[in-house]
This record gives sequence, C-alpha cells and structure tokens, in this order.
Amino acid sequence: MTRKRLIKNASVISEGRRIQADVLFDDTILAVGQDLPADKDTIVTDAQGLTLIPGLVDVHVHLREPGREAKETIATGTAAAAHGGFTTIFAMPNVLPFPSKPETAGPYQELLEEKGLVRVLPYGTITLDEAGKTPTDYKAMKELGIRWFSDDGVGVASKDVMRQALEQARDADVLFACHTEDMAYRRPGASVHDSPAVTSRGWLGIPSACESAQLIRDLDLLKETGGHYHTCHVSAKESVEALRQAKAAGLDATGEVTAHHLLLEDRDVRGPMWKMNPPLRSHEDRMALIEGLESGALDFIASDHAPHTEEEKCQPMDKAPFGIVSLETAFPLLYTEFVASGRWSLEQLVNWMSTAPAGRFGLEDTGDIRPGYRADLVLIDEARPGVIDKRTFLSRGTNTPFDTWPTACTIRETVSRGRTVWKDTGTEKKGS
Repeated sequence: MTRKRLIKNASVISEGRRIQADVLFDDTILAVGQDLPADKDTIVTDAQGLTLIPGLVDVHVHLREPGREAKETIATGTAAAAHGGFTTIFAMPNVLPFPSKPETAGPYQELLEEKGLVRVLPYGTITLDEAGKTPTDYKAMKELGIRWFSDDGVGVASKDVMRQALEQARDADVLFACHTEDMAYRRPGASVHDSPAVTSRGWLGIPSACESAQLIRDLDLLKETGGHYHTCHVSAKESVEALRQAKAAGLDATGEVTAHHLLLEDRDVRGPMWKMNPPLRSHEDRMALIEGLESGALDFIASDHAPHTEEEKCQPMDKAPFGIVSLETAFPLLYTEFVASGRWSLEQLVNWMSTAPAGRFGLEDTGDIRPGYRADLVLIDEARPGVIDKRTFLSRGTNTPFDTWPTACTIRETVSRGRTVWKDTGTEKKGS
C-alpha cells in the first residue's frame, strides 16, 4: 500500500473548476477539502502558490519498443511522459511483433507493465499486422482488456475491409482510433502541406484530401454500421467540418488534435524537425482546428509523440522520417500559447488533455481529482517561467522544432498512482 500523502494549500483543478483545497491520497484519492487532517504517518506537502491538476492522458504515443529501441524504449518514453505531466498513455501498435493476436498482445502487455514508469495501455491493430487485409479478432483481444484498436501510420485502404472491420468492432463493442490517409493523394517523397508557402522551396506537397477523403469515407461507413469511431491527429479544416456534420447526424465519432498542429503552420517549416504526418497545414487550417476544439467539433488533444534518432532526422527533407517528440513539450507550450494569453482557462486545457480523453476511452477512475479516482496528479508552477531545452529530455528522441521556446509555467512534480515518478529537484535546467 502506498503511504498516505497530504498536499495542502494548492490551487486545485477538480470537477471542472479551480478551488483552493487540500488533497489526501494513497494510491487513490481519499479526500478533497479544506483543512484536511493528517496523522503522524502521513507525508505532508505545503503546495502554497502551486497548482494541482489531474495527471494528463495521452491516447497517441509511439514507444517503439519492442523492435525499434534505438528510437525509444518503454522506460525512456514513460520517463518522458512523467516529465511532461502524463500519467496515462496509450501505446500505438506499430511495434514488432504487432499486437494483433492474443499470443503477441499478452506478452506486450506484460512488457509495458514491467517497464512502464506510468500507466501504459496498448492498442491492438485494426487489421492483422496493419496489413489492411484481415480484421483482427477484436473479441479475443478484448478478453485481454484491450478495447482500443488502430492501424496507426496507415489508413485501411479497402472500403470493403473497413466496412467489415467496423461491423466486427461494433459487435465487440470496441473503439477504433484511425489514421486516415488515402495514399492515392500522396506522391513518393512528399513531406509538407501542398501549399506555395512550402512547395515553393522545392518540397513535394501532401493535399488535405489525403486525410479528409478517407475520413469522410469512414464516417459514411459508420452511418451504415454503427459503432465507436475516433480519428487521430486532425489537421485539415475539411476534416473538422466532416466531424462536425457526423456529430450532428448522431454518429459516435470523435477527433483529436495535436499540440504541434495547434501551434505551428506551413509557413513555419524550416526543415526535417518540422516534418510530421499529417503535415503542418495553412493558417486557415490551424484556425479551424482551434475553433473546432473550442466548439466541440474536435474533442481533445493528443501528442502523437514520435521519436526518431538524430541520424534519421538529419537526412534531407524527402528522406527524413515523419514525426516529432511531444510528451515533454505539449502541456507547457499549450499553457503558454492559450492559457497565459487568456484565450483558454486552465480548466479547459485540463479537460482537453485529461478528463475528455479519459472519458472517451472508458477510463472511469482517471482524469479528475475526486475521491475514489487514481492518485494521478501533477503539481505545476504557474508563476515560474521556463524554456524548452531538448538537452533535458528524458526521451531518447530530441527531434523537436520547439527547442529554446519559452514557457509560462513549469512542471514541479508528477505523481502516478500515489508515487512520485518525476520531480524537479532544482538541479536540472529550468523548463518542462
């Protein structure tokens, strides 16, 4: 049993509001209130001047292990998650072997449990080995506790296969998280948004329809089949509108947006560190993403943490892999851009980065600070500015376009299941 701890005098984000309160917990939250008592065995922390938020939840993380440990490991990826305030992450299934069957998924679960510093929940694949041909046996995987499925990185090209998969997923009552990408729209070597802002530099463009056309196809299929559908890393205004219409029609469809698509656009691209899939799109697209999140067309924020080696990322634009690391930068950067500026409240950001993803993915004891919930907590200092410094990253990947960006807050401590998994000791460089 985790030793009891009492955090006193914090500004607490609980049940969608900010209150001044104490929080008593062991591995679960025991009480939230004023002047809570502590016995002699309870560890007491005075958090005067600090803010306590629920541990963040990220439904889109690439841990790379097993199979691609040079990029990231479960240990380094979950340490990075703790550093960035994330206490629950969902591991994408593009590992080797693929978690497509119980015989591979079971050992993978054990590996995540053994090596993870925070809670890691694995995806199964939508199709066997992400090959796009045969739907996974969702009912068999569900018996292992895996209720979420993605062929992340590839869209299911065949309409017939996707219809069959949706029907079987509906019958199994599981959730799809789909990377929508119609490769008919993407030329070999394409690496940026298809706009003059970037293609004028000689780089090949990827049109918005590469994402939105397959999403629209999937939503049309969802009308036929029913079921639960989530789309990953929305980047295009057309995708936002498609999701808005799907929700108006009563479909169980949700969408996530990444921190980098909320913060950057095509004209910001300088080289491979700005290369991600989907690409950074136009100013109009970025504004649509922000409005979509604020209006409810989009539902929450995910990181799409995608570490690569420095050698890989330093290749020419057409050869470098897609993706950036995000676990250690997402929260402080979004806080700086949107909360410190006054556009969003901290309560809104916490909802989009914790409460809402936990709710959508069926985590009933996660995403809030209330009695009975997991003691997943993050202490932040809203009065202490910092700076993004890739030299302090705990991830193996340092592929980020945000190095040296200032932040308006810092993360002081991350607690997972009542246990401190990261703490600012004052010895590392400032920044989160």
